[in-house]
Amino acid sequence: MLTDALDEKWILSEGQVRLLLDWIRRQAGGSRSVYPFLVTLAEGALRPSEARSLRVRDVVLHPGGSGELTARHRGQARVVPLRPQFATFLREWIDEAGLREDDLLFPGPRGGRLSAAAYKRLWEQAQEAVLPHDELLSWRLGEPVDILRDSTLVRWLRLGVAVATVAEHAGVAPACLALRYPYCFRLEAAQIDWERLALATCPPEPTAR
Repeated sequence: MLTDALDEKWILSEGQVRLLLDWIRRQAGGSRSVYPFLVTLAEGALRPSEARSLRVRDVVLHPGGSGELTARHRGQARVVPLRPQFATFLREWIDEAGLREDDLLFPGPRGGRLSAAAYKRLWEQAQEAVLPHDELLSWRLGEPVDILRDSTLVRWLRLGVAVATVAEHAGVAPACLALRYPYCFRLEAAQIDWERLALATCPPEPTAR
């Protein structure tokens, strides 16, 4: 599968993500599932299709405060760990919405899957309200909310989380991360000891017969 590189300028900072989600949280009307749905995309670096398919039974909340959720993509399941703060957020959402084990975690107004139109509309409105016009996202991303997943993965990589761990949580191959976010793999400041490298790689001297 081909993976297109994402221009670094489209990545959202933590502050921008916080402002966008806070704006959506404060909006009256619409589907009440949109805000927790988008928070989950940002927290767990999930694909929109994965989050829309989540059921309450896919979320495990541990007594100690942490938790995990099971996301599925193209028949493959993976476990995504949850920070205690986010686990508490999901617990409160489940209780507030009165959701049962077999219910969708983010149902639409009529109980079915949350519609893409519902969250896309609010997301576009949030961008227009919060981001400077020269930072509005490019529509070439297909589903613009995907930038929440991309921004989280870039943040994890920049924080030094092991590439294999990030890839496992994202449900992709490590090589896909390098192709998608090449600016997270620059070696601009690397110091190479060329003399030592030459000594380590030179062939052994031939032995006398």
